[in-house]
Amino acid sequence: MEPKKIFILDANVLVHDPFAPLNFAEHTVCVPLVVLEELDHFKSENTSRGKNARQAIRLLDDLRGQGSLKDGVAMQSGGILRIIGDQKRDFELFRQEYANMDNEILIDSLKIKEENPTSIVRLITKDINMRVKADAIGLEVEDYMRQFFTQEDVYKGWISVAVPSIALKHGIPEELYALADAKKCLMNQYFLVHSENNEQNYKIFKYRGGRDFVVVEQPHFMWPIIGKNPQQIMAFDALMDPTIQFVTLIGGAGTGKTFLALVAGLHEVLTTRAYERLLITRPVIPLGPDIGFLPGDVQEKMHSWMQPIYDNMDFIVHLANKNVRNEQPDDRRTKKKDDRHPHDAVHRALPSLDALIQLKKISLEAITYMRGRSIPYQYILIDEVQNLTPHEVKTLITRVGEGSKIILAGDPFQIDSPYLDFSSNGLVVSSEKFKNEPYFATIFMQSSERSLLSQRASELL
Repeated sequence: MEPKKIFILDANVLVHDPFAPLNFAEHTVCVPLVVLEELDHFKSENTSRGKNARQAIRLLDDLRGQGSLKDGVAMQSGGILRIIGDQKRDFELFRQEYANMDNEILIDSLKIKEENPTSIVRLITKDINMRVKADAIGLEVEDYMRQFFTQEDVYKGWISVAVPSIALKHGIPEELYALADAKKCLMNQYFLVHSENNEQNYKIFKYRGGRDFVVVEQPHFMWPIIGKNPQQIMAFDALMDPTIQFVTLIGGAGTGKTFLALVAGLHEVLTTRAYERLLITRPVIPLGPDIGFLPGDVQEKMHSWMQPIYDNMDFIVHLANKNVRNEQPDDRRTKKKDDRHPHDAVHRALPSLDALIQLKKISLEAITYMRGRSIPYQYILIDEVQNLTPHEVKTLITRVGEGSKIILAGDPFQIDSPYLDFSSNGLVVSSEKFKNEPYFATIFMQSSERSLLSQRASELL
């Protein structure tokens, strides 16, 4: 008979996933009383940590209505949830300003282990130091990893295939058909097919199901902007494919994630008019210590958080308007009126970000106010998604209304949230969950195009 299992949850597990107690099947889940005190401390925060703390408390309150949390309450998963701890000791701790809650959780865990000598008692925590301390005193301990992906096995959205150079001259290479027949292709997966002797001699193909592959070409814009490497060409294709409603762009600093999404979004809104507006938002999580409250109204506060968007837009406007500035006045006067595009002013001279906001073609919005909305006919870009939990990403994706497209961009190697890592952030998790869906594509961007210094910093630091 398999021994009974008892899992004890640290506060950071509930902050990471407020529904964590439901994910331990038929086993017993224990939440120390001091963990509830930590959740109570977090719940007033207007952050993702505060929101998840409130959700975890609501879950426990719902279970409380079904029985005694002290004695144990049955959950839908088939398991039992209990609140554990020494009531007198814990309430004394709550009065102490510098009480070490971690040590009290370890004490509670050891007590449960002593009371259940035939059971497997395991502490679940995302705190690395807590795991070290637990192991040092003889407690079984592990990280909370409902879904775990290493950097090596995460779905990248494309693979490289080497073929004889002659195969690149005759339609679809037989090697791709062989992969399709072996069921080794996923929907909207890209294939970088290159010569065995020269990786710069390549073609890009996209898988559309069955034995159907399409050639992916360099995009054509009204502005002098092109994809600088194969992954950028793939990204542009996914970003402008009307059959793909959901795209994730994953990559390090300088790979062009935000830039590419903005260019594609501007093209889709201003040129093809496939969408009514480009909506942009990003988490408000600072790099390093926060500098405090920002002055002004919501739009003025948003300007500081959206500065990376302004930087990218300034660069795009500079590239787009370079040819217009260089064109001679006589050239513009002699151009036939009939030859002009009806919206020539927008295409030829790209307005600034502020001007496009005034024209209601771009909207910068706080991610805090996205809950409860339905957003139709818009091109939605959410940047820095590596700082969002899977639950938060779910909330955002479910906002997508009829005729809209959503793009999630981020760098899972630079996570500012203390409760997320490479395998648990919403960007990587959503990419893994949606792979092979007919309306989804992801591109792992591996080459920095910002500058040589930026690329070397990514490699060396």
